[in-house]
Amino acid sequence: MPELILLLLAGLQLKHFVADYLLQTPIMLAGKGDLGHPGGYAHAAVHLVGSALVLVWAGLPPMALIGLLALEFVLHYGLDYLKARYGGSAGHAETPRRYWALHGLDQFLHQLTYVGMLAMVVLILR
Repeated sequence: MPELILLLLAGLQLKHFVADYLLQTPIMLAGKGDLGHPGGYAHAAVHLVGSALVLVWAGLPPMALIGLLALEFVLHYGLDYLKARYGGSAGHAETPRRYWALHGLDQFLHQLTYVGMLAMVVLILR
């Protein structure tokens, strides 16, 4: 099982890069700090689909997979919302130190989400 978990972690990290840096649109970026804007939800949905493509290889029971994906959707949206709402004014050029600190914290928390998801995978597959 350690090999499976490492492969899943690498898959989730690749998915995160693709979803956050290659597939994110201006509409998604604009909507992250507004609960009524569809952009943030669309971005979280891209992450959900990507995670589904990775986690399906774990062989989880369908309800466990759906639960993990729902949890990731809520956590991913929530983290992005908080960053946009409370750190959104930290522009790269105006306040680079604050910008990079918030960006790094955001990415760190997303990666911790994947560690937590994989811990649940281990518990489910035992």
